[in-house]
Amino acid sequence: MMLGDGVDPLQHTSMYQRALEDSEDSDGEGGLGNVSRVVIRPPGHSGKAKRGHLCFDAAFETGNLGRADLVGEFEYDLFLRPDTCNPRYRFWFNFTVDNVKQDQRVIFNVVNINKKKNLFKDGMTPIVKSSGRPKWQRLSKSHVFFYKSNQHQNNYVLSFTFAFDREDEVYQFALASPYSYSRLTSYLSVLETKFPEKRFQRSTLTHSLQNRKLELLTIDHVEKPEKVDSKNKLRVIFILARTHPAEAPTSFVIQGLIEFLIGNHPIAQILRSNFIFKIIPMINPDGVFLGNNRCNLIGQDMNRTWHVATEFSHPTIWATKNLFKEYDQSDCYQIDFVIDLHAHANLLGSFMYGNTYEDVYRYERHLVFPKILSTNAQDWISENMMFNADDKKTGSVRRFCCEKLSDNVNSYSLEVSMCGFFLKGTQIMTQYTDDGYMRLGRNLARTFLEYYRFINVLPVPITSEIRSKRGRPKTHCARARSRIRREVQTRPKTTRTNAPISYKDLSVCYDSDTSYDGSPIRTSYHGYGFGTRSTGNIYLNQDQFSLLHIQSSKFNTLDFTNELRPRAAAKSPPKYRSSTRDETVALPPKPYLTIIDFNQLTRGGLEQAAKTKSSSIDLPKIRSSSKGRLPSKL
Repeated sequence: MMLGDGVDPLQHTSMYQRALEDSEDSDGEGGLGNVSRVVIRPPGHSGKAKRGHLCFDAAFETGNLGRADLVGEFEYDLFLRPDTCNPRYRFWFNFTVDNVKQDQRVIFNVVNINKKKNLFKDGMTPIVKSSGRPKWQRLSKSHVFFYKSNQHQNNYVLSFTFAFDREDEVYQFALASPYSYSRLTSYLSVLETKFPEKRFQRSTLTHSLQNRKLELLTIDHVEKPEKVDSKNKLRVIFILARTHPAEAPTSFVIQGLIEFLIGNHPIAQILRSNFIFKIIPMINPDGVFLGNNRCNLIGQDMNRTWHVATEFSHPTIWATKNLFKEYDQSDCYQIDFVIDLHAHANLLGSFMYGNTYEDVYRYERHLVFPKILSTNAQDWISENMMFNADDKKTGSVRRFCCEKLSDNVNSYSLEVSMCGFFLKGTQIMTQYTDDGYMRLGRNLARTFLEYYRFINVLPVPITSEIRSKRGRPKTHCARARSRIRREVQTRPKTTRTNAPISYKDLSVCYDSDTSYDGSPIRTSYHGYGFGTRSTGNIYLNQDQFSLLHIQSSKFNTLDFTNELRPRAAAKSPPKYRSSTRDETVALPPKPYLTIIDFNQLTRGGLEQAAKTKSSSIDLPKIRSSSKGRLPSKL
């Protein structure tokens, strides 16, 4: 090999060589764009495509698929389109497949993923939906593989098997639930229609390079005083999302936050009345529209260019920086928080990245908010948090705000996993859903309230004010009450004594293996003889212990002084006569509950049930097997 010659990581690996020119229905998909209605025909087939010749399409908003090759009878190699003007990033995918055949089984190999370290090794799987079943579902872990492939130049390959069960439907596969720019604009328009009382203000901060709006939401019901001094400034909170286009979960987090803040919850009303929220739900609209993984239109990572951004190359960042400086230098406003939302592809759960400061008091104040948020979010993983002043992150939002804004500004990166989280105290992983991401946004709003109460900006309510009020059922009819309210006096403290027990025929069985320990000795009568147990105690038949058989005259000999259970007076063992049966019996103990340790009883069974045999699918065997041996379930 000559000097300078290298191996193309996107080199064609199909056993079926395609023509150099594009097909009639490819629409130039072999170049830089996404595939557009590409029908994959087997070798030797010409003419109109038949049912079962898969048709791939990614020429839509947030779509990403650069090429699809048939490499076997039912196996396809899929090549992701790199970010525009930057071939380094290839991780996000979103495409559709149609023209399928009933019960057709396939293997898809995504062969050019650039991230070797990701959550595919920890249980993350692609999601799928169809035109008839619009709810996203994750593929089974047993059908997804992430491995180093010798057939693909030792690159890591994501392979997953799938069975198409309906012919008349279009199937869509994606890395995570997409959230497009059009969906955001439609959502904001619906909110404006739903809340005509103007609970928020929607404005356009600037336009992107492709002339898309940079939406800015302001949630502000703060009463503006006539004069604002330096000690009583209006507090402002900035929240950003979608700096990286592939991190679609952050849009659901920001949606949950917006819906909570403009809602009718008492916490939301308090926050709106005391603080100003500035929310930028999509700071990189061009990258989201194009289906990029991390970059904007000109191929630059927008979370590494805040310190070098210009008005012409990064208009959205430039406008946001000017907005920060305007509020930070104002005599009326004070920026308390700048939180940048991100989705993490390598770690589980939710956590925060923060900064470090030479000032100890500022550093301690910087740690308070993540600590409070960790108590509200059940998916929080403290081990993943990190606070540093790394020079490599100088161009990020949190590092820029830490260095360029005032000392009172707390800037964080709130991270949430693209996969799931472990339940606290267990090793059970729960996959995130759209509602799970929105729940994190609601928890973020609750944390703001607790934080400002902690630093004495908001008053802490009295216990009687936060006591929960349980509503009565609608069928309940309240009784008429007097209009004169009387003050309820506290009940005097008195010693409580146990009332005597009135015995009835409860037909209680006293013969229990778990309740005889600590009970008085009981005499047993069984027929005309005696029965003994391993403990040496003698018991009566339970029918003979029916409480109706006990004479009332015998109760004057009972002793209730030491314990609740009635105990017979000490006397010599009774003599039984089979003729009259007018004998003296020992009073049975009072029925009492016995604590049974179910862990001790079932521990062996649980350990035996937990030892399950793990089953896996050998991918090379799948390739060499017939269609019928592939997994038929999703």
